[in-house]
Amino acid sequence: QVQLVESGGGLVQAGGSLRLSCAASGRTFRSYAMGWFRQVPGKVREFVAAISKSGGSTYSGDPVKGRFTISRDNAKNTVYLQMNSLKPEDTARYYCAAARFGTDYVTLRESYEYDFWGQGTQVTVSS
Repeated sequence: QVQLVESGGGLVQAGGSLRLSCAASGRTFRSYAMGWFRQVPGKVREFVAAISKSGGSTYSGDPVKGRFTISRDNAKNTVYLQMNSLKPEDTARYYCAAARFGTDYVTLRESYEYDFWGQGTQVTVSS
């Protein structure tokens, strides 16, 4: 069991930046690949970024490439999403997720590949 708690969301103007944090409980954080997804009401949950268990590999969805960066600090049991050059279309609820299996078994780009989810944090980007 892993509990995930996101923080750092809020209201920001277009072109601005936010850093989201996801704090994980337990002693097995290093055993999980981590991902960020986002969702707008009425639309499918969308892949944002993922990072391998050690932090050695990262993956990003096309809409955020070059603007968002995922990282993790295993000593702090925390994964981050640095969001720069924010656009109104980035407005969504952002969710942190943990996956027990790595890329030998999953792509980390699909929500069903993850085993644990946080409650989400809202990001709103104004024009």
